[in-house]
Parts: sequence; C-alpha cells; structure tokens
Amino acid sequence: MNRAMWYGLWLVIGGGVLFPLIFASATGSAGINGPADVVRLGQSTLRIQSRGAAPDVGLLGVHNWVLRSASIVSAYFGEFPVQAATIRVSTTDSSSMGSGRTYGYPQPRIEVNVGQHVSLQSLNDDWVLVHEMSHLSLPAIDESHTWFAEGVAVYVEGVARAQAGNISETRLWGEYATSMPKGLPQLNDEGLDRTHTWARTYWGGALYCLLADVKIRETTSNRRGLQDALRAIARAGGGMSEEWSIEHILNVGDAATATSVMTDLYLKMKDQPDVPDLDALWIDLGIQINHGIVSFDDAARLAAIRRAITRTPADHATR
Repeated sequence: MNRAMWYGLWLVIGGGVLFPLIFASATGSAGINGPADVVRLGQSTLRIQSRGAAPDVGLLGVHNWVLRSASIVSAYFGEFPVQAATIRVSTTDSSSMGSGRTYGYPQPRIEVNVGQHVSLQSLNDDWVLVHEMSHLSLPAIDESHTWFAEGVAVYVEGVARAQAGNISETRLWGEYATSMPKGLPQLNDEGLDRTHTWARTYWGGALYCLLADVKIRETTSNRRGLQDALRAIARAGGGMSEEWSIEHILNVGDAATATSVMTDLYLKMKDQPDVPDLDALWIDLGIQINHGIVSFDDAARLAAIRRAITRTPADHATR
C-alpha cells in the first residue's frame, strides 16, 4: 500500500514573492508511469503524471521544472490561474525540450514532452511550460480569436520570466525586437481575426499585447498595464472551462485599467492590416541593438514604461 508523505516549503521568486509549496509524494510506485504526485502551490493543486522512460535529471528535476514554471505564472497573475490542473509529462528519445498543449475540458490539463536526456540547464531555461500554463488564465474563445490566446501566452511567457529573473531584460527585449516584426501584416492580410498564419497567430497576437501594454501605461501615467487587465480576466474568467466572447474578455480587461485600450486596439487590428511603426517604438522604449548587442537608453521617452513592464507589480509604485 502506498503512503503519502507531506511536507512544505516556501519558494522565493522575482520581487521577493513567496509561494507556499506542499508536496504529496506517494512512496513505492509513484513516479514514471505510476500514480500522480500532488503539489500544492498557494491555493492551487497540481497533479504531475510522468510517462515513459525515466529522465536523466530524475523525477525531482522534472518536479522542480514544473514548480518553477508554475511559480513564475503565479507571480505574474497574483495566483495560479486555476484551482487544480494535471501536468502530464511524457519523455521522448531526445535531449531537447518538446512541445506542449493545454486543454480546458473535462478538467484543466497540460500535456508536454521532455527529452529523456534533457539537461537541468535546459529545463531551467525552458519557456514551453510557462507558455502552456499561461493559457489557463483565459476563458475559451472562438477559433477566429486564437491569435489572442496564443499572443497572450507568448507575451506573458517572456514578461513573467523576466519579472522572475528567469530571463534577462536584454535577452527579452532582444527577442521581442527580433521576433515581433514576424507578426506584422503581409500581402493580402485581412486583420488578426481573418488571417490565421502561424506568424500572425503567435507574433501578431504578441504584438497586440505589447502595443496594448505600452498604450495602457501611457494612458494611465504608468500606473496600470496589461498585467492588471490579464489578472482581472483570470480572476473573473474561471479559466478555459468557461467560454467568453472576445468582446467580454476585452471589456473586463479595460475595466481593470479604467481605459478602452484593449477594445480600441482590437477594433483597429481585427479586420484590417494595421502596421505599427516598430522602429519608432523601439526608439521610444530605449531599446538599441548594434551588431546583435542589446543596450538601453534610459533617457528615451518611454524608458520608464519599458522598465515597468519587467518589474513585479509590487515594485511599480517605487519605479
């Protein structure tokens, strides 16, 4: 008979945020292809199921990766987006990270592949699970708005990791400056709701999020940002088990920031090829890239906004 052994600790991540962790590990057959291990993060419960060959990093390495990712997402949203979720980790015959997918029905779950020979460093640098966990924050939406769900996950993954110290600000903004242009409209584009290419879905959605974040902060004198809007949506939405219209989601977000930025930007980008001037945006934010080296101009017009985006909310008042 398996006995569950419970113990607790506090996990500290960016901004000095503390998250209580409680593990329930079954002895004996728990682990690979065995019963799920249970982790409590704040008020949420995560069930970790492992399938396939034992990874070189061991189950502890896998569990630490899951907890790190969940804690980063919890810090961004103020709490983990759902009360309970299952994380199914399948090992593959490789040494790299694999893909992941998130489901809302019948219960929230994430299925993710990990190479059997993946290194601890690769797990620590991983963005896939943070991306997938971010999906849990949004209600389900119509397929024509998949760009919003994927865009939020792409954008939150980067910003949340930077806030937690899991990725440097220079690396984050370097990746954004390099990758955001992929989301710009191309020939015959009909707007985000009608153009479903990979680039427009993922990076077009992320570009919407970046533009919304900057505009919200400009409008509110940097007192509010997209993070406030997404936290409000996560609190009100109940995760992917509920289905909302895009208009309702944006209205909740706008109410949280006392602006109409998210709705206004959506109306501008949803069915027409809006082309923002990204070169001007990087200059305003104080992001400079010379021969692949990223540096910051803290005298730039929107430099304070750039800094605020990658600070934890608790630090915003002291910017």
